[in-house]
Amino acid sequence: MTNKEGEHIRATYQMHTGYVPGGAVKYTSLGSIVASEIGPKEFDLPHFVSIGNRLGTTGSGFLGASVAPFVVANPQQMPSNVELPQGVNDKRFERRLSLLDDLEQDFAGAGGKGLVQSHRSLYENATQMVLSPRLKAFDLGQEKDDVRDRYGRNPFGQGCLLARRLVETGVTFVEVESNGWDTHQDNFARVKGLAETTDPALAALIGDLKERGMLARTLVIWMGEFGRTPKINPNTGRDHYPRAFNVLLAGGGIKGGQVIGKTSDDGMDVKERPVGVADLFCTFCSALKIDSKKENLTPIGRPIKIVDGGEPIKELLS
Repeated sequence: MTNKEGEHIRATYQMHTGYVPGGAVKYTSLGSIVASEIGPKEFDLPHFVSIGNRLGTTGSGFLGASVAPFVVANPQQMPSNVELPQGVNDKRFERRLSLLDDLEQDFAGAGGKGLVQSHRSLYENATQMVLSPRLKAFDLGQEKDDVRDRYGRNPFGQGCLLARRLVETGVTFVEVESNGWDTHQDNFARVKGLAETTDPALAALIGDLKERGMLARTLVIWMGEFGRTPKINPNTGRDHYPRAFNVLLAGGGIKGGQVIGKTSDDGMDVKERPVGVADLFCTFCSALKIDSKKENLTPIGRPIKIVDGGEPIKELLS
């Protein structure tokens, strides 16, 4: 991979949306796009779940609340506020929702129709989730101890296990965040510790998906916002470096077992087959059978392509 954005917030935004932040448009994250394009309409869990979110996932932008990320801060606990209050059964809960609907009618009639529709969409999704039998997918206590140990008894490892459970249940897109990679100091010791957490989780996830017959239809994307300098700084650290970095893809029809591109011997530049962010996003879309050139309209009628330019990485696609 090669890119120009070397600042955390801007690069994270771009690697989530495919667009550099700028102007008034709130671009849509990949998870929300995928949820919107291929998420089943009749499904009672969120289409897009973000696990271990620290910086804040780029949201659904102008696509609205129906495909916004549902954030799970701690995968080792059930999500907050997903149980009915004590003493409130399903019928009483439905009566409360009916009362809310009546109250909102007046506001909608007074010019707030758009806001009410968005609010109702959010409440409808939450209601379906609270009452869904699929909610048990969030309960890692149903997994055997040896499986949980294989993923790693830490938030990231358990997040990857939760991701497998959610995808198996029918959730369209799951993001799991690993933090702590900003190794401006003490790079070697810190990366060793980080790898001891992430490597087993990745191996367990891909192995589990393959064993369960899910890997061929599940695209696994493993990436950060940029790379790190090939040269070590005076603090035995590595600094931000978007000019040359890597991304790992597996499953979803990806031809594995190969490396696309090559850096110069010193790691400073991409010497062969440079891949840009738009190319990467086009590849995601091709693997997921999404039209990358499709245009979605913002609330003011501005057409925004899912991916602006780029070409799929043909070497990766079956």
